[in-house]
Amino acid sequence: QVQLVESGGGLVQAGASLTLSCAASGRTFSTDAVGWFRQAPGKEREFVATISGSGGIRFYADSVSGRFTISRDKAKTTVYLQMNSLKVDDTATYFCAAAPITAQGMRNLRPGVGSWGQGTQVLVSS
Repeated sequence: QVQLVESGGGLVQAGASLTLSCAASGRTFSTDAVGWFRQAPGKEREFVATISGSGGIRFYADSVSGRFTISRDKAKTTVYLQMNSLKVDDTATYFCAAAPITAQGMRNLRPGVGSWGQGTQVLVSS
């Protein structure tokens, strides 16, 4: 399996921007779909964004569409989540996941399926 490590989280004020990174090691994930998910305290983990192996297909949750952008570098070893206009409701632990499935299928990936990172915390203050 590929090992994933998230980074880039932190404490910011509402309206600010952050970029999260998901770095792969162990094996390439160049053909895997990669997704970002988040889990706020007391809530279930939810889908945020996903990108196909080719990078040509992206899906976003309605709550972040227009504010977040998912991308992957040309070497396909890192996937990014650019988060703009952050809101207090974006506060959560953000996880990345990878699996040899379609971007469409990644939207419903369950914990324990595919490879998951340990998460990075994002705290947005008002």
